[in-house]
Amino acid sequence: MRIHTVSPSESFFDAGREYRASEPDVPLRCCLRKSSADEPVWLFRYSAPFGKGPYSEVGPVFTHVDCPGGASLDRLPVELLNNPRILRSYNAAGQICDGVVVEPGSFDRVIEGLFNDPAVEAVQVRSVSHGCFFFGVTRA
Repeated sequence: MRIHTVSPSESFFDAGREYRASEPDVPLRCCLRKSSADEPVWLFRYSAPFGKGPYSEVGPVFTHVDCPGGASLDRLPVELLNNPRILRSYNAAGQICDGVVVEPGSFDRVIEGLFNDPAVEAVQVRSVSHGCFFFGVTRA
């Protein structure tokens, strides 16, 4: 699988973005870990690239202001998967194929199952409580 993160540069497309000098323990979409108290972050509106047309959603995300990197793009980020998450699969036209609530420890198996459908092009990982986009997954 290939993991898709959100670059801090995406924040510049949102004129309403907010700079936060300290916002500890928020899920960072750039390096796929939780923030520390001493890390400045952006909070901004973002639309994941996989849903299109009526399936395009905009929601709040956090990234570093200057990301040090470090996200592995070929395996799931354990730190952001310690709670249930919503997985939504999309076809090439950007339409939703399926949606599943997944418990910790089942992500690899469920994502593999979603990709067993040849129509599925991408999977979004989202928050159960707020619906926010965390990261995307495509086939390698």
